[in-house]
Amino acid sequence: MFDSLRVPVIAAPMAGGPSTPELVAAVGRAGAFGYLAGGYLTAANLAEQIATVRRLSDAAFGVNLFVPGIRSTMDLSAYVERMEHEARRYGIEVGEPRWDDDGYSAKLDLLVEARVPVVSFTFGLPAGSDIERLHEVGTTVVVTVTSPEEARQAAEIGADALCVQGFEAGGHRSVFADDPADPYGGPLYGLLANVRLCAAVTDLPLVAAGGIVRGADVAAVVTAGAVAAQLGTAFLRADEAGTNPTQRRALAAGDRPTAVTRAFSGRPARGLVNRFLREHSEQAPAAYPQLHRLTKPIRAASGRAGDPEAMSLWAGQTYPLAEEGPAEAIVDRLWNEAREALRGATRRFE
Repeated sequence: MFDSLRVPVIAAPMAGGPSTPELVAAVGRAGAFGYLAGGYLTAANLAEQIATVRRLSDAAFGVNLFVPGIRSTMDLSAYVERMEHEARRYGIEVGEPRWDDDGYSAKLDLLVEARVPVVSFTFGLPAGSDIERLHEVGTTVVVTVTSPEEARQAAEIGADALCVQGFEAGGHRSVFADDPADPYGGPLYGLLANVRLCAAVTDLPLVAAGGIVRGADVAAVVTAGAVAAQLGTAFLRADEAGTNPTQRRALAAGDRPTAVTRAFSGRPARGLVNRFLREHSEQAPAAYPQLHRLTKPIRAASGRAGDPEAMSLWAGQTYPLAEEGPAEAIVDRLWNEAREALRGATRRFE
């Protein structure tokens, strides 16, 4: 699938709004590949987005799903109290800190029925029976991994390709088992190291993700053995992206460091450092999606108010290097930069 792309670039699935059908279609028209983010959507909403992509473009596309985790039994009362104080800043109520499976079964049924070309999974391994159902309708199955051990497990269960995520990535870390005692959820591997280590344990095609925003980055990971590069942050300021305007301004300013936190969702995720992240990261329990549900009204109110200090400003470490503009222009720039970088590297080794 990915090794036949004209441009070895994949627009990552970014749940919560940034990934739109318009973005996916535009990336596909440019010769690259785009994902819809199934996370947080209902099956009905996801069906509408799939239909829109197919109306806008004939290019292949994918859908990403969150694999349901184990329900946390941690006491959340202290964190709920902290969030109630945050909510009062905006004159709102906190969300209900409930666990659910994100409508996983209904969305999987939809993807089988819709025969979506590619389905990727984040936060763990899908059941073998789920992979079999997708294979029966010709769907390519991709599993996101953060370590060579996870790569080995994904290969054994029948994945067709792996998305190898480095610690530089923005948004949630895709660790299978989120270790509550570890602020990062598990071992940290840089992207190039992870690609090479995963390539040593499996022959599956590898897609590289994490901190890739320019064409030279694309060239680097392809040279390292990946069949394509998956970019999220690089498309956050695309014209077609559904990124909140407040987050767009924070990204454009480029003056904040990034850090990994559980404060917003209960799972480790990388975003721009703001007041909320600084004040709540140390107290945030490892309880996903309970914290995601709890803080959702606060994050939304912060965005509506034009206040970036209580939003989950997900972004990778290299976000200041990303640019705005039409998605097709971003893909074209990445492709031209990648080819120029490879030409320069070839001259260096002559």
